[in-house]
Amino acid sequence: MERTFTLDRSNAKIMGVCAGLSARTGIDVLIVRLGVVLLTLCALGPVGVVAYLLAGWLAEG
Repeated sequence: MERTFTLDRSNAKIMGVCAGLSARTGIDVLIVRLGVVLLTLCALGPVGVVAYLLAGWLAEG
């Protein structure tokens, strides 16, 4: 069974990327959102923002 990444627009705050990732992995959505924010602020910077936007644009939704 192949599982693809889809946006979860029903639990979305911005685009549904973190909510979709949470649904796919089974990790609480709050933890996923905090992780994305911390990674973007501390490590990735603008690359993290671009990656988030690409994930939202390319994902099936």
